Amino acid sequence: MKCDLCNKKATVHLTEIVDDQMSEMHLCEECAREKSVQMEQQFGLSDLLAGLTDFGKQTKTADKVDLKCPTCGITYDDFRKFGRLGCGDCYTAFRTHLSTLLKKIHGSNHHFGKTPKRMPKAAKKKVENLQDLKGKLLEAIQEEDFEKAAVLRDKIREIEANKDNET
Repeated sequence: MKCDLCNKKATVHLTEIVDDQMSEMHLCEECAREKSVQMEQQFGLSDLLAGLTDFGKQTKTADKVDLKCPTCGITYDDFRKFGRLGCGDCYTAFRTHLSTLLKKIHGSNHHFGKTPKRMPKAAKKKVENLQDLKGKLLEAIQEEDFEKAAVLRDKIREIEANKDNET
């Protein structure tokens, strides 16, 4: 396949869906790099994060202005402006606002990746059980066994609700 811009061999394939209209673009590595720089200049990460924060829970503007990390001193407005937190304590300071943002970006505001080796066995087992259930849920959906999928979905929601109550 050839690059849509320069007719070299295309190695990058992009699919864009806007308003239910799908368009495909095939680019060589050089053209993809140039396109990436153009897109980055047009849509910066901070703009993306700032835009996503607006979709979350609607809070009073006064609350957002007053939020400030006690450790590094960054304000919530600074985070929205630059798209970066100052330190690990910012997650705690801005918790209520970040939880909806993380849920929008990652699909969940809980981490389900690898667990630390020194994590207590009971907590590790809970995470593994939840991951197993999610895997079984996907299998049930693929097999179109929707009754089983509904039961698994309810179990997952119950475990996640208990996690939210523990934190």
